[in-house]
Amino acid sequence: MPNINVYIKCDRNVEVQSEDVFLSDLGSLRCADANISAKLKALKVHHFGKKGGKRCVIGVLRLVELMEDTCPGINVQTVGEPDVLVEWVDVDRHKGWQQWLKTALVCLVSFFGTAFTIMAYHNDVGINEVFTEMYQMVMNREPQGLNVLEVSYSIGLAAGIILFFNHVGGRRLTKDPTPIEVAMRNYEEDVDKALIATAGREGKEEE
Repeated sequence: MPNINVYIKCDRNVEVQSEDVFLSDLGSLRCADANISAKLKALKVHHFGKKGGKRCVIGVLRLVELMEDTCPGINVQTVGEPDVLVEWVDVDRHKGWQQWLKTALVCLVSFFGTAFTIMAYHNDVGINEVFTEMYQMVMNREPQGLNVLEVSYSIGLAAGIILFFNHVGGRRLTKDPTPIEVAMRNYEEDVDKALIATAGREGKEEE
């Protein structure tokens, strides 16, 4: 076999829906020879057993070894992450009424939890007293029921929440990620790094 360069770029975290994990699931692979490329992409690198865990860490060196054993004589050039965290997602487990029930529960917790947080914050800072004093300073009299300050504040609070989450219904207002999305991405990266480091320390990494 001629000396052919093969380039592989692995992702840090991937999800698979099958018990068998193939090389094509872990990232991108480029090779000038179409036959070698197809053969390597179909290479099985891991199998999740029924009694085993749902996660595994595969080292790139292990992938290079399997690729060279499958296609001797190739030069493998690695780009990207040195380790890949693979998670097996059982799709059958997320179907049916259980998924709808879980979604409804999350919506209820988010709605009432947010409402309680806002009310508790307003109670701590004494927002009613602040509005009353501001109204007296401007109007020189006690507020009677609902006033313009409370209405304006409520509208501004709702508008601020919409702008913060950058969504109205299913539509995104801008293309920029929201602070929540940035925080979630950073959290996911920290979790991936921790799991990979733990697998390496416990000797569970496939390398």
